[in-house]
Amino acid sequence: MKVMVGGTFDPLHAGHRKLLSRSFELAGSSGEVIIGLTTDDFASAKVHPVHPYDKRLENITSFIREQGYTATWKVEPLADRYGSALDADFDILVVSEETFPVAVEINELRRERGRKKVDLYEVSCVLAEDGRRISSTRIYRGEIDRQGRLLK
Repeated sequence: MKVMVGGTFDPLHAGHRKLLSRSFELAGSSGEVIIGLTTDDFASAKVHPVHPYDKRLENITSFIREQGYTATWKVEPLADRYGSALDADFDILVVSEETFPVAVEINELRRERGRKKVDLYEVSCVLAEDGRRISSTRIYRGEIDRQGRLLK
């Protein structure tokens, strides 16, 4: 299977790790995972500071190597909300609950372009100790750490 997933992945928290792990599980040991990583320009729209692209790439690479995944993988720049997903040849798009509507849009636009619809796989959010979802914004605010433990 060829799987795509995308995001800013900063800071790389438990929710991101779940998204990436599920992508590799779906791809299988002989599959391929394409990770769209937001460019610095695209990521600058975030409400909190974001590390530079190279640092985020390094963090993703370290995580993947630590996990020992055997699927082929690559990271490509994601300059807008769709990236290469509109025209690429792949089977599954892995998204979070909050980005599922964008995945539906991608399939609609693919159909308009005469491309095959891809399967959408929604990964549920990882909850922090307080029962609210882990998010980069909450981490930057100092409410929780990357594993969802309360700091305040």
